[in-house]
This record gives sequence, structure tokens and C-alpha cells, in this order.
Amino acid sequence: MKKLLFLAISIGLISCGGENQSVSGVIEKGDLEAIRAKKNELVTQQKELESQLAQLDSAILKFGTEEKLPLVNTIEVNPQIFNHYLELQGDVSTKQNVLIYPEMAGTLQKVYVKEGQRVTKGQLLATIDDGGMGSQLSQLKTQAELAKTTFERRKRLWDQQIGSEIEYLSAKAEFEARQDAVKQAESQLGKSSIRAPFSGIIDDVIKDQGTVVAPGPGSEVFRIVNLSDMFIEVDVPETYLGAITKGKEALVYFPVLGDSIQTEIRETGNFINPANRSFSVEIPVPNKDGKIKPNLTAKVNLNDYTSENAILIPSSIISENAEGDQYVFVAGNPDSENEAIVKRTIITIGKTQKGQAEVLSGLEAGDQVIKEGARSVKDGQKVKIQK
Repeated sequence: MKKLLFLAISIGLISCGGENQSVSGVIEKGDLEAIRAKKNELVTQQKELESQLAQLDSAILKFGTEEKLPLVNTIEVNPQIFNHYLELQGDVSTKQNVLIYPEMAGTLQKVYVKEGQRVTKGQLLATIDDGGMGSQLSQLKTQAELAKTTFERRKRLWDQQIGSEIEYLSAKAEFEARQDAVKQAESQLGKSSIRAPFSGIIDDVIKDQGTVVAPGPGSEVFRIVNLSDMFIEVDVPETYLGAITKGKEALVYFPVLGDSIQTEIRETGNFINPANRSFSVEIPVPNKDGKIKPNLTAKVNLNDYTSENAILIPSSIISENAEGDQYVFVAGNPDSENEAIVKRTIITIGKTQKGQAEVLSGLEAGDQVIKEGARSVKDGQKVKIQK
């Protein structure tokens, strides 16, 4: 092989030296026909040299001892935790998002709160003109005190067996009736005060001070919202009835806020909706900073499958043969030079998540699965693994 290469190089050098002298001499003579003839001669010599070089290349490939191996990258598979999630979409809700209506008719005398203000349960929000019911209550209380005094006097006499039973019972009945009248008046007067049914935020003050209000639709005075008890309800296909259960992990992402939270399933429905063959799932949404609002759109990922010792590989390296079998290439027993023999291995795939596929059978812990270069190798081929 070395003799052939030396011969080709010698021929090339001799030819180049002679050609330079001959070309120069022909050009100096200025004979166009001679110049063209010299050019044709050189083209013929060039073709002969190219043919000889091709023969030398073939000889080098035939007698060379170095083997050009395909370069590949591998990943070592080992058992790890694999969580699979069912992705759904839902809206944030709250059970404490209500409109507050007046319980009696009258003029809205005073409004004590404004929009965005935090209030506590039972806090006074507004008052309605009671139309003189306060004065009436005072009179009833005075009459009740008189009836109480009369009843206590009649009772003492009755205990001493003085007076008639009718007088005692009449005084007692009068006292009880006055007490009931006071309680009824207090209840009626209490309706003139609009109070917060629960702790929350005044989202909207609908009626202004001085407006005439009355019970019923159209007379809403406030909207109050509790942002601390938020939840999302989603419909889950019935096929996941056994996998989606109370206490399972739930990941919630809010695209508008660019934020996500980790929570868990609080409740699952006990009814399959015949219209869409699904059951409802309720997920609580912690809202400490108050950024999450009712009706906010959210992407919900519910954990429906977990494997503690899963073999995972990228989905992109999985191929499929004509029979529909899925397979990968494994580099078996690499030597000290990182050279190995490729083996095509049939695998069984389980669930996939974010570009990763769970291998149920076909691979074992420690296997070197070809990742880069998998599309260009064949079963039984020798490859070199890049580190």
C-alpha cells in the first residue's frame, strides 16, 4: 500500500515539474494550435492521475486496519418515581360570593363600607330608615317593664295566698305578651341593619346612600366575596373513576397570573353525569395573597397514576416495526474503548408524560439505550459511544 502511494506522488511531482517548463515554452512561442494541443495533453494526464488516486483510496480502505464506527450517545436507565397527570381545565369558584338584599323597605340611611374593604361576619354595613320603629320599641319596653312589675307583685301576693288566681294569671299573661311584643319589635327593627353574613371583601356597593330599597330582586345593596375559600370544580371522564380519588395530588396553573400551586383533591362526586359520562372533582385553592379571583381560568393536572420504580426513556427514541412492535437500540456491554454491539430490543410502553415514556418490559436497570444516533444504526452493528 505504501509503495503504491509513493509511486502516485512521484508521478505527480515529475509531471508537474515537466509541465511547468513545457507550458512556459509553448506560451513563449505564441502558437495557438500548440497551446491547445498542450492543454489537451494535460487534461488527459489529469484524468489518468485521478484514476490512479481512486485506485489508491480503494487500496487504503481494503488494507487499512482502522475501522470507522458510527458515533452514538447513550442514556443509562434506572428506576425512578414516575407521576402521571390527567390534564383538565376549570374555573375558580367560591361558595361565599353573594349579593346582599335588604330585609325591609325604606330609605338607605347610611352606608358604612366601601368597595374593596375587608369586613368580618356580623359587621354593620348599612342602615335603613326604620320609620319610627325605634320609638315604638322604646314604648314597648316601658310597657313590658310595667307589666313585669305588676306580675312580680301579683306573684308575691299569690305566693302568700293573697288575691285571686285570675288576677295572678292575668298579670302573668300580660307580662309574657309584652315580652313577646318587645322581641318581635327588636327583630323587625334589626332588619333595618344590613350586616355581613360572613367575613370577606366588599366587591361592589350597588346602592348609594339615600336610595329607596325593598326586599326582592333588583334591590341588591352589596356584593360580598370571601377569597380565602376558593375551589375549582372539574368534570373527569368516568374511565378515571378508580384512579382519581380524594387526597390525590393536584397541580393547578393559572395562565393569566403565570403562577401555579400544589394542592390535593378535596372531594369527588358520587354521580355520573349521563350527558358527558363524567363525575365532578373539587380541588381547594389556597389564596393567601388574594391574587386569585372567582371565574379565573386554570389548568388542572390530577395525579391518576404513580410508579415508585419506573424505567423512563424519551419518547423520541422509540421506533416501530411493520408488525406494530415498538423497539429501541441498546448498546450492549461497552468495552474499555467505549465500543459496543447494538441490539434491537422490543419494549412495552405504558403511560407517557412530557416527552417521557414508561417502559413496562424489555429494559432493565443499567441498560445503555442509544439516544443520539438511534435512527442511523442497525441491529448487530458495532458502534462507538461518545461520553
